[in-house]
Amino acid sequence: MPSILAPPPEGSDLKPVLGDPGVPLIGHTLQTMRDPFGIARNRYLRFGPVSWGWLLGRRTVTVQGPEAAETVLVNKDKAFANGPAWTYYIGPFFTRGIMLLDFEEHLHHRRIMQQAFTRPKLRAYMEAMGPGIERGVGSWTPGDGWRFYDHIKQLTLDLATDVFMGVELDRSEADRINGAFIDAVRAGTAYVRFPVPGLRWHKGLRARRVLEEFFRGHLPAKRSRGGDDLFAALCQAETDDGHRFTDDDVVNHMIFALMAAHDTSTITMTTMAYYLARHPEWQDRVREESRALGRRVPEFADLDALASLDLVMKEAMRLVSPVPALPRRAVKDTSVLGHHIPAGSTVVVPTLTNHRMPEVWKDPERFDPERFAEHRREDKVHKYAWAPFGGGAHKCIGMHFAGMQIKAVFHQILLTHRWSVPDGYEWPLDTTSLPSPADGLPVRLERLS
Repeated sequence: MPSILAPPPEGSDLKPVLGDPGVPLIGHTLQTMRDPFGIARNRYLRFGPVSWGWLLGRRTVTVQGPEAAETVLVNKDKAFANGPAWTYYIGPFFTRGIMLLDFEEHLHHRRIMQQAFTRPKLRAYMEAMGPGIERGVGSWTPGDGWRFYDHIKQLTLDLATDVFMGVELDRSEADRINGAFIDAVRAGTAYVRFPVPGLRWHKGLRARRVLEEFFRGHLPAKRSRGGDDLFAALCQAETDDGHRFTDDDVVNHMIFALMAAHDTSTITMTTMAYYLARHPEWQDRVREESRALGRRVPEFADLDALASLDLVMKEAMRLVSPVPALPRRAVKDTSVLGHHIPAGSTVVVPTLTNHRMPEVWKDPERFDPERFAEHRREDKVHKYAWAPFGGGAHKCIGMHFAGMQIKAVFHQILLTHRWSVPDGYEWPLDTTSLPSPADGLPVRLERLS
């Protein structure tokens, strides 16, 4: 039997949020991690677009569909806060990252950080990435069972250390930092949320210390010498009225930005690779487009010409949203689609499953990049039908960098390699944390002459 989250105020015409707590202690946590699409569909059909359940130790309201997403993400009456919600999941590991700040403080930090994502800065990052992409992709060894996810994750981390940090790391140090980021990200979905040695939460706290020590060790040189990387840009960034980041601010934002830059891009590129392997006609189409560009290393101005690759990237982000859910905390009584949301509620916008709702998307399980083409634009059915970068004041500040990096990497991969998977292969998508293939996406990689 469904139960209500909380009764609406007396005399109110608001409806209560219906739902159920699920299994004692665990709630719906394991089910949601194992089958997010099935659970979301089931709850939508049972309770409608706004429902509550027990997730990761919290009574959580899930809001499905673009109308509900817009209400929460645009946040017109400032009823929802990022910090208290994200802090519960990743706060100890990504302390005071830009996504964990709210209202005036968030806008203050965002104004400073935007100086690191201007078009001239993006152009400089693009130039800095070119040699690293060429070197990384050129080192790949063709063969069967080549794990795309593992190699692209290593490449994006290497690019992030080059472009974001401007620091040369040997392989062992790069692996140590990569491992710390993996442990920090995975800790956010730990069910045991205190530091038991060997478990996710404990590993995440240890990883945070590793990352802090790393960035603090390099910070003085970045303050004094500057550079074209993000680390130097955050050290030097200043608003028109003279505000700059403190050392703590720079460290916090670098840890968060590096995680966001290499994890989300890795997920998107792996998803693109999976669907391009299963749909070789699209792989051939985007490869011909890259060949027509006429240069191995693209320039910033070239990226708009990769129109088909842009369609593939958008469809990949629809099918597997890199950030699968966007949590908020209600800081006062409010409502979503006529449902009463009491102050203190955790509210989640499930982008991963929203992007596959049949009420919004035609044949949503099908890989169909043309749905984003100008003659169709299925995403235009609603402003928040497609929202992999979030929305409102917290829309991803690095979204243009992400698109630039993904296109630049894939352009070089397409010119130099072809890849495929066996007929009938379907990847085992692991959704216990950020979505990724449990098998690393093994492909047959061939080098093109």
